[in-house]
Amino acid sequence: MKTIFYHRGRGGHRGYSEGSIFTHASDADRLNVRQKKCRKFFSFLFLSSASSAFSVVKNVMNLLLCLFLLSSCYYKAPLLDSEELSEKTKDSLTYLYERHYTWDTNLEVVDDSIALERLPIKDTFIQLNKGDKVVVAEFAIHPADSVDSVWVKLAHTQDEQGWIREVDLKRSFVPTDSISQAIHLFSDTHASYFVVIFALFVGVYLLRAFRKKQLQMVYFNDIDSIYPLFLCLLMAFSATIYESMQVFVPETWEHFYFNPTLSPFKVPFILSVFLFSIWLFLIVALAVLDDLFRQLTPAAAIFYLLGLMSCCIFCYFFFILMTHIYIGYLFLIFFILVFTKKVYRNIGYKYRCGHCGEKLKEKGICPYCGAINE
Repeated sequence: MKTIFYHRGRGGHRGYSEGSIFTHASDADRLNVRQKKCRKFFSFLFLSSASSAFSVVKNVMNLLLCLFLLSSCYYKAPLLDSEELSEKTKDSLTYLYERHYTWDTNLEVVDDSIALERLPIKDTFIQLNKGDKVVVAEFAIHPADSVDSVWVKLAHTQDEQGWIREVDLKRSFVPTDSISQAIHLFSDTHASYFVVIFALFVGVYLLRAFRKKQLQMVYFNDIDSIYPLFLCLLMAFSATIYESMQVFVPETWEHFYFNPTLSPFKVPFILSVFLFSIWLFLIVALAVLDDLFRQLTPAAAIFYLLGLMSCCIFCYFFFILMTHIYIGYLFLIFFILVFTKKVYRNIGYKYRCGHCGEKLKEKGICPYCGAINE
């Protein structure tokens, strides 16, 4: 057997020789090789300097972004240097941004019963029951108190007024605002356990029904819509942001709890993102209902909604627990990748069959009904 080696001759043409290698090169060829090496060397230097400069700019931009986010995680305290403000107003604003509530804040008892002390008379108390409403009347500092130095005077009526430690106030009372009460109800421990048990029950039931009757569920045998999975992603994102505030900026959430608003504007950036996600969640939920009842029968749509609710509840508790131990962000990134993959897959279907309505990637014979689409 003969082996043929290809080589480049003097004139730059290709030739061959049997059993040997010829490597002739002229002076012009050597010069061209050196020029190519020089060009590669300088291009390498240029690309290295450009990449290092880009890396520096990228690091600076990331640092500025982090500073921006951190600087906008807290409520800004008002300027109290104006002479137009009275001393009482200044004190009220100071308490508002230090304690997150102030004079004349309306509260409601959520414990079965609570006792207020009639200071300065010792061992005399006022008994309040669940549902009783009070208003903040005064603040006092007791440095000698080892439990909590801040005491708050609450007024139930003109004759029924008493003092309570701030730590007990925040545990046993909730603001009368409907948003604050909804937050308290949603985050209440007993309600959370009930929701988890209900979600597990519904999830197991629907899983059995799914295996026997091939019911449609989110992501598995899903309907022709990206909105259900997007709804679960929004729930996971909202839960991650919520728990991030609880871990890193709890005072911001506490201030929002005592002074709630549905507007995502004029609030700290992280809270604005959370409120935007809640509004977007409601909008996508309406889109889910529209797609659901257009594609499924009412009975199948109800079963699908129960499964979707179970998925959303699972995402809420799962991402809260995972974010609390700092790995929820990795799961959120994975969830985003899964959603992006599904969106990209749906984009590939540009046509619909004119006979059966199924999605098609290209014109031609429909694989579902056999109709020819042109």
